[in-house]
Amino acid sequence: MTLPSLGDFVEVRSRPWLVEGVEDKGQGLFALKLSCISDDAQGESLEIAWDAEIGARRLSDDVWSGIAANGTDDAATFAAYIRTLKWNTATAADRDLFQAPFRAGIRLDAYQLLPLRKALRLPRVNLLIADDVGLGKTIEAGLILRELLLRRRIDFALVAAPPSMTLQWQDELEAKFGLTFTIIDRERLAEMRRLRGFGVNPWTTGSRFIVSHRLLTDETYAAGLRDLLGAFKARALLILDEAHHAAPASGVKYAIDSQFTKVIRDIAGRFEHRLFLSATPHNGHSNSFSALLEMLDPQRFTRGVEVRPKDLEPVMVRRLKEDLRRIGEDFPERLVEPIGIDGLPESAPELHLARLLSEYGELRGRRIARLSRREAVQAKLVYVGLQQRLLSSITAFARTLDVHKRGLQAAAERERTLPAAPEAAAHAFAYTAADQDELPLDMDEAAAEAAVDADEAATADAATTLGLTGAGTDDLTAELTAVDEMLEFAKLHAAKPDARVRWLTQWIKEAMCPGGRWNERRLILFTEYEDTRRWLERRLQEAIAHTERGDERIAVYTGATAAERREDVKRAFNADPAVEPLRILICTDAAREGINLQARCHDLIHVDLPWNPSRLEQPTAASTVSSSPPSRFPAATSGMPSARRTSFSTPWSGRRRRSAPSWARSAG
Repeated sequence: MTLPSLGDFVEVRSRPWLVEGVEDKGQGLFALKLSCISDDAQGESLEIAWDAEIGARRLSDDVWSGIAANGTDDAATFAAYIRTLKWNTATAADRDLFQAPFRAGIRLDAYQLLPLRKALRLPRVNLLIADDVGLGKTIEAGLILRELLLRRRIDFALVAAPPSMTLQWQDELEAKFGLTFTIIDRERLAEMRRLRGFGVNPWTTGSRFIVSHRLLTDETYAAGLRDLLGAFKARALLILDEAHHAAPASGVKYAIDSQFTKVIRDIAGRFEHRLFLSATPHNGHSNSFSALLEMLDPQRFTRGVEVRPKDLEPVMVRRLKEDLRRIGEDFPERLVEPIGIDGLPESAPELHLARLLSEYGELRGRRIARLSRREAVQAKLVYVGLQQRLLSSITAFARTLDVHKRGLQAAAERERTLPAAPEAAAHAFAYTAADQDELPLDMDEAAAEAAVDADEAATADAATTLGLTGAGTDDLTAELTAVDEMLEFAKLHAAKPDARVRWLTQWIKEAMCPGGRWNERRLILFTEYEDTRRWLERRLQEAIAHTERGDERIAVYTGATAAERREDVKRAFNADPAVEPLRILICTDAAREGINLQARCHDLIHVDLPWNPSRLEQPTAASTVSSSPPSRFPAATSGMPSARRTSFSTPWSGRRRRSAPSWARSAG
């Protein structure tokens, strides 16, 4: 076997390589230093003993060497040859010659090339892709990633995504772009430690990784990443999905950094290239938005300084569906329609509880009025939490009210013995209510509920304590009496269907299973709380039990759903309705971002709406519907908004997105 020379191309271990060095080891042995030229491993190095390799061969002759060997080829063949030469000789200097679109397994839309064009015109790829939901931000990011790899402008890439989206990112990059990414998580870290010792840095075991937002805030993972990056790592790319999570919270006058904000601010500057993705990058607070842009490009933007459009244009891509419709793109139009539930009697449980809660608020208000402004604001958090739960369901309200009652009882006991020290109360208030979307994905239902219980109890107790500074025993006794009255009434009606469920079951019977036989229409229900989700599931199961295969029609998708089960649910919901019986999917906030359900999603209903209505604009990737519903419900959803809560001025009202009704209640 002829020994290759410097600059030759060889095939070793089923991949093409460039010979970058030949070293004589003596006794007729030669070591070759190789650099991979394969698309999915460009730049990876390998050192081999040439004579010891099995199946190694030189690639001196390529497929084009036989062109015109026996005469002149026809014009079509020669044109194909010229185009191939151009595609394979793209350089970093030619910014208008794209290779990535021709090396991806995707159906490319023309508008998706704009982010790639902008990225290649930047000396460093600091780009914010803020396209509307459903326009393909993942594909646009994949095109940029692939193009930078082909041009050898990067040799290290990290994708940071919400926990529920890491697997989807891995699948999409491999299936559509042929790029293999490793997910860094507990299992991967444990495996590396078994193989290479406890002190191994998992970030040094490859060059392309995916990590969840949550793990980036854990020093176990972040410390090793900082060690690898150093102060600055050239040819490194950070892709931050759902980048709005990194923007400082702006519930008050100033933008306050969260732990995740601090982590991203620390590591983003260590990457040469940064690519941020978000359908809702601006939360309405200019300081928060400028802080996010400063993480993206600190040379152009400074936190607290007004962002000028001329500075934003080179580094941001923002298109809405209505913008693209004007140039001929075919997207379903989102239509919001109110669905009111009128004619409820004054004795309706939800309205009666709203009145009792309002009276309880006035009772607490007289005591809270004696507190300092800061203490009063903190004390009101408990009451707001009760309002939010009542707007979700009586079941959720009863559970939180029970926790609140225990906090009041404990506070009353302390008031009779030893008043709580302000510093102890402030320490206790550091707890926050658990968010189902932030629970570990491998927690079972019981563990997830236990975590929620623990955090709710800590929060209620701490906030109650803060609101009881200087309170008298008589005040607490009156509040406990009011809470007992609400709790007794709530428990009496907690397991019963309310007006929303009665409306929903009637609509399902008319639109989805007339006469007890199911058609191919599919429905997604969003709710915030796990209590409401379970209550809703039981009520619907009771309502459809008599229908055809009624026990197979409902599935759930929550933060406690195991990763394997999530994939099964997505597969079943997107499968052919003629084969798969699933028709109704009940989701919590875990399905708010990144889950693709657009293949068969027909209707989308919010059982409770966001407390902040702007959160409705943060949807998942579900965007299109394939079938046409009856005229009463025009074409399908343009997006799947987040499952949070809001309050409206009418006792019962609803909103709907393009055949996707959404409901909410106010406090009455």
